[in-house]
Amino acid sequence: VGGGKDLVDSNQNTYGGKYVINPSGGLLSKGHPLGATGLAQCAELNWQLRGMAGPRQVPGAKYVLQHNIGLGGAVVVAIYTLGFPNPSQIVSKL
Repeated sequence: VGGGKDLVDSNQNTYGGKYVINPSGGLLSKGHPLGATGLAQCAELNWQLRGMAGPRQVPGAKYVLQHNIGLGGAVVVAIYTLGFPNPSQIVSKL
């Protein structure tokens, strides 16, 4: 309990650390699109899992966590993992 400061001070919450938080820059970098913030988060997390996030890519991302609060009344927390071993092969067959 209370270890957040130590996590930040040790740089374990950014690239090169154990946990990368907000690699896309978060909602401020997107202009906080009203009603679409959850979808924007979902897209970024899927790109991370598929290795498609370009310069924001977190190497070896296997699990990602999303949390969203809508107008203070609706709260969503989701953990994602890749469902297919090689998504590029699936896309090429479509």
